[in-house]
Amino acid sequence: MNETWVAGAETRFPLSHLPYGVFSRESEPPRVGVAVGDSVLDLGALAGQGLLEPVADFSAPALNSFMAAGPDAWRATRARLVELLTTEEERTGVAEALVEADAVRLHLPFAVADYVDFYSSRAHAENLGRLFRPGSDPLTPNWLHLPIGYHGRAGTVVVSGTPVVRPSGQIRPPDAERPVFRPSARLDIELELGFVVGVGSELGSPVDADAAPQHLFGAVLVNDWSARDIQSWEYQPLGPFLGKSFATSIAAWVTPLEALEPFRVPAVRQDPEPLPHLRAAEPTVFDLDLEVGLAAAGMREFEAVSRTSARNLYWTVEQQVAHLTSNGTNLRTGDLLASGTISGPEPGARGSFIELSWNGAEPVKLGDGRRRTFLEDGDEVVLRGRTAGAGGFALGDVRGAILPARGDG
Repeated sequence: MNETWVAGAETRFPLSHLPYGVFSRESEPPRVGVAVGDSVLDLGALAGQGLLEPVADFSAPALNSFMAAGPDAWRATRARLVELLTTEEERTGVAEALVEADAVRLHLPFAVADYVDFYSSRAHAENLGRLFRPGSDPLTPNWLHLPIGYHGRAGTVVVSGTPVVRPSGQIRPPDAERPVFRPSARLDIELELGFVVGVGSELGSPVDADAAPQHLFGAVLVNDWSARDIQSWEYQPLGPFLGKSFATSIAAWVTPLEALEPFRVPAVRQDPEPLPHLRAAEPTVFDLDLEVGLAAAGMREFEAVSRTSARNLYWTVEQQVAHLTSNGTNLRTGDLLASGTISGPEPGARGSFIELSWNGAEPVKLGDGRRRTFLEDGDEVVLRGRTAGAGGFALGDVRGAILPARGDG
């Protein structure tokens, strides 16, 4: 791939990445842009100059119109952007459409249709099984046969940088007979990789695993905030509800699936072999290095508390799509499918504080001597991801700071 003349692309958002998002500056309305180097490229401005085919409404405040245009439009647009950013022929017009990244505000990149959170990391599932079912098989009987998931709340998916208010809820303290209503004392994060649906599917028609990539537009890092004490009291028998629905943070930049294709690696061998509807010709996952950073209250610098890899996913996104639609459920433009917490087998590769602190029994030691079992008010968390190996790039990160609970809780 040719080099671009845009400043900063050698270290920040290189030409091999070109993620899509929604931005605004000053009093102007939000619109679609692409991150490249130290700038944001205004696609509406390019289309207005006749430099880019208007395959979608690039002046819209969300990516949904472009995502619904389909793989051919995605590939053509990406190829044209690379051409514009590497040649001198239209440089003047392209430069006029570039905005300094530090001068813009980033918005939720797409309107979320439905949000489904899976449970696809075996190490994470086994860790929680050992914590809550000691002496028993750490995996539930269904775990090795299907990618377990639950439907989340699309309306509380927020863009990176949005503060998270500590939730209050019904909690039953240890050894208490009755629950109380109070702010959560066990606020947690979940390090996840999410995929965004571009092209929907027909109601009643399942999508098989090998066809799934034709429906997927791109990927984002996801932080599925969790109030463990609310969750543990409410989740039986129907699963997560208020313990998770208060906020889910995603990156402001959506990495196109095409940019991730070079980083596919074989998925782990699944035993037992999945049923036919969950099989793919060549199951793969993405080779992404992931990190959780914590800036404790009063601190400015983030300290890495966990490092893991997306290679630790047992169930692939293609299998998640196949399972989700196997009963005839249809995909919709803007659906967000998250992996569930990604953890590795080592203690330092756990993607949540409930695992890192072993449910509070082994506090995480920070560099300044403080300890954390779960998050405190004023703490800020950042999730980072980077394609592994040479010639890679960093995904858009996900940040969120904890604000005190509100109300009478």
